[in-house]
Amino acid sequence: MKFVKYLMMLALGLSLAANASSMKKTDYKIDSSKSKATWTGKKVTGQHVGTINITSGNLKYDGTNLTGGEFVIDMNSINTTDLSGEWKGKLDNHLKGEDFFNTSKHKTAKLVIKNAQFGKGGHWDVNGDLTIKGITKPVSFKANLVKKGKAVTADAKIKINRLDYGVKYKSGKFFKGLGDKMIYDDFELAVKLVTK
Repeated sequence: MKFVKYLMMLALGLSLAANASSMKKTDYKIDSSKSKATWTGKKVTGQHVGTINITSGNLKYDGTNLTGGEFVIDMNSINTTDLSGEWKGKLDNHLKGEDFFNTSKHKTAKLVIKNAQFGKGGHWDVNGDLTIKGITKPVSFKANLVKKGKAVTADAKIKINRLDYGVKYKSGKFFKGLGDKMIYDDFELAVKLVTK
């Protein structure tokens, strides 16, 4: 009888050890050469789109659960893709200037994931802190994550209110009579993260 109890305890111990190993905490490093971010800014008369580089970051997992992470953006890499030549250069420089993101002073932006829950629609509901121009504000967004072996791919669209970060240029909330010169306050950042 003692031998049977010993075998049961041994089996229970092995089962617990297996579960513990399957719930191993893992830090997946972001591959900046494969990760990307695309921005869209809208105004009354249309919109502009472009890219911006992700330089580093990680996604933290506990077993199959996303528990945290972060990524860093190079603000000096702002690149307008729907324009070319002189007009592209002017807009790129304007976005990097003091009217917008003042990239000579604030070279990077960062998003830190605080927590995440797996949602009913098969996506993750993510809460984090976004820092732009040295100002940190909470953000919430939905993300789709695919975990295969030692790699993770994450896609998300994040709506950002530029006024939260002191970017007031041609905002209808601060300037009257702008007419078709008004720029909308929200812009979208579509992010794709690929880990190494």
